[in-house]
Formats: sequence, C-alpha cells, structure tokens
Amino acid sequence: MSLTLSAEQAGRIEPLVAVLPVGVPAIETVGLRKAYRGSVVLHDLSLSVAPGEVFGFLGPNGAGKTTTVKILMGLVRPTAGTASIFGLPAGDREARRRVGYLPENFRFHDWLTGAGLLDFHGRLAGLSAEERRSRIPDAIARVGLAGRGDERIRTYSKGMTQRIGLAQAIFHRPDLVLLDEPTSALDPVGRREVRDLIHSLRDDGITVVLNSHLLSEVELVCDRVAIIDHGRVVRSGPLADLLGATTTIRVTVDRVDCELRTALNRYADVLAVEDATVTLGVSDVEVAPLIADAVVRGGYQLYGLAPVHRSLEDVFMDLVEGGEE
Repeated sequence: MSLTLSAEQAGRIEPLVAVLPVGVPAIETVGLRKAYRGSVVLHDLSLSVAPGEVFGFLGPNGAGKTTTVKILMGLVRPTAGTASIFGLPAGDREARRRVGYLPENFRFHDWLTGAGLLDFHGRLAGLSAEERRSRIPDAIARVGLAGRGDERIRTYSKGMTQRIGLAQAIFHRPDLVLLDEPTSALDPVGRREVRDLIHSLRDDGITVVLNSHLLSEVELVCDRVAIIDHGRVVRSGPLADLLGATTTIRVTVDRVDCELRTALNRYADVLAVEDATVTLGVSDVEVAPLIADAVVRGGYQLYGLAPVHRSLEDVFMDLVEGGEE
C-alpha cells in the first residue's frame, strides 16, 4: 500500500484550501489556563501557528497537550485565556468545520466499510451525496488503501485502521489538520508514506499540527516546534533555531591533563571529560582539523574525533521533566 498519488489521481483532487484572511494565525492561544478541581493543567499557555506550516506540538505525558487540543476542538472550556482558529473562537461551528482531527485513541464503527466510514464523516461535515461519492476513491487512494474501501473496518489491520483514520481527517478538505500520533501503528514504510502525505498537505497550503513521541519523525517534517511541560511552553520556534547552531565534538585521546585542556580551550569550550574522552562545544565543525592538529602537536595520541549534532530528542530531554497523563 502506498500513500503516493498517481498523476491522474493528483489531477482529480481539488484545491483543499479556502481563501483565508491575510495575517490571521491558523491557531492562536493567549494566556490559556485550565484547572480541574483545583489541579492546574494549563498555565498561561500562549502559542501561534501560522497558516500553511507543519507545527510540532510536543511534551511528555501529562504536559497538557490533550487538554489544549480539546480546547481547540471546543470539547473543553478554558478556565481563563482565549483560543482561536483562523480568527474564530475555538469551538465555533465555522471554526470546527475547518479542522480535521485524528486523535491518538480513536475508535471507529467497525461494522462499517472504509468507504462507509468516510461517507458517514462526510455527512457529518455537511458534504452533499455527490461530493461524498466523488471524494471517497481519491481519499482512500491517498492514504494507501486503494481497492480496500469496500472491506469492513473490523477486518483491517492496525496499520490499515490508522490509514483510514487519516483519510477521515482530511476527507472534508479542511484548512487545519490535527494529528495525534499518526504513525503509532505503522511500520517504517508506512511512517515514510505519512511523512509524504504531510508534505503534500503543506504543499496544498494546509496547516498541520503534529503530536508524536517519535521525535525523529518530527524532525523530518516540522517547520516549527513548541515543547510544553507542566502546562507551559518551555521552548518554541523554528526547528533549526531550537536545535541551535552549536554542536559538540567528542575527542578521544590517550590521556587528559591540564595542558590538553588549555590547548583545546583555544578552539572550543570544554563541556565534559569522561575518562580519556573530551566533549567540546563549538559553533562551527570546521574547527575540527585545528583541534586535531593541536592534539597531535601537543604530543597526545588521537584515537577519535567526531562531531555530534544535537537532536530534537536531546533538546526535549533537557527541557522536560516528564509526568503522567
């Protein structure tokens, strides 16, 4: 099964995006707060998601991600603050019409066929019978289920069920798609196909908000990221800025002494020393040959020198303390 569209299928898909007001964020929350029986889940949460970007919304269990999404969908009222979708109050009927949503723990009527499920959701979205008939084959093909739409969902594998869930999220051609763990049931091939689908949605001008515990997947698709912990945004911005320009270099030698530290400090900051390995903070890996030369000229045996780029997982673990949903 593939999520890749043929040229013929791509040509049949109509533009997905309505004309949107210029400069209006796809999502905006200001001072969002939510308390349940004295327990505060969200603390002054403020964020903005631009139209047409892929935005990663990350945090440990219990950080407030699910509560935030429920507020955006109009399922939960905030205790304080505001939330809007394309300038409309979250929960407003028109705002909800412009959103497609795939929750992490979804449950579908398994006696329906895949096509029947899309027809049902299309009716809920107010699509005409003709619109539903014309869109179902393309939506099913787009998520890699071509030829399987007439089979009952109870016969689907977990991965196929995940795919039909993606299809229902995009079926009514929303301007904003909220995806909660969209690749959790998929194998590596399926995860790559979902990444391709997300890229195609962005190419169509669709805003995608992605929540995933597979941070390597987030790195591959997101333009910007917000990390929340205990109901607060602890870091947000473009992915490149979040990871930072600074990288580290690990140098392994025969011995580490004060003279070596002094020599290395001319080119980098000594961040850590573990046995005979020194971790250096540098602003540019181009300094690596100079470091190697300084080690050898100082009379040390150089056993290894390797740049280590910080990953999104590294940043995430530095910022959050964890918790329970």
